[in-house]
Amino acid sequence: MAQQFVPDVLYEDNHLLVVNKPVGMLVQGDETGDVPITEHYKSYLKVKYNKPGNVFLGLVHRIDRPVSGVMVLAKTSKAMQRLNKQFKNKHPEKIYFAIVKNMPAEKSAHLKHYLKKNREQNKSYVVDQHTEGAKFAELKYEHIASSDTYHLLKVELLTGRHHQIRCQLAHCGCPIKGDLKYGFPRSNKDGSISLHAGRLGLEHPVRKENISFSAPFPSTDVLWNLFRQFV
Repeated sequence: MAQQFVPDVLYEDNHLLVVNKPVGMLVQGDETGDVPITEHYKSYLKVKYNKPGNVFLGLVHRIDRPVSGVMVLAKTSKAMQRLNKQFKNKHPEKIYFAIVKNMPAEKSAHLKHYLKKNREQNKSYVVDQHTEGAKFAELKYEHIASSDTYHLLKVELLTGRHHQIRCQLAHCGCPIKGDLKYGFPRSNKDGSISLHAGRLGLEHPVRKENISFSAPFPSTDVLWNLFRQFV
């Protein structure tokens, strides 16, 4: 899923760089050797401001490679430290949108499970709460709209577990479109899964005021374009 880098900046000041992560962009370096998003934006800042030497840009949170949407990056170590604390204490508002084939049993629900990550498979499973290594996972979802064959869910992520939305929705019989790892029968043509980080709200690390950022749905996908009118 390697692709040409095109900057998509949603907001920037002296402390923050908020971007719309495209499908397929790696967030953190791995065994593939592909360039992660932080390195792309370091180069972007270096050129934009004609900076000599290294550019600091801290990764505050992660979005899975096949997922698109809002990402916040820290331009200073102070901002990174304060943002890390916010995310650890579950303060940011994290709103995702998911396209699923199966209509959930309830139009809206508050899901609470315990998840355990299998590192060899890079996959999480719903387990009993007493399972060693189990972590509590919590989200709320709401049905927003439907096409002839698919349904759009709005998801409020209340904890930040590995593959949490993917795992919890699949456990409820609603795997995300294109997500082969969690039981959807077919992949999307571009290697994505139909999950988008639509909105992120947090406290500015320096000004201490509440701010919110939104990222539009991917414009190259027919279904996302169809559902755009409902958001």
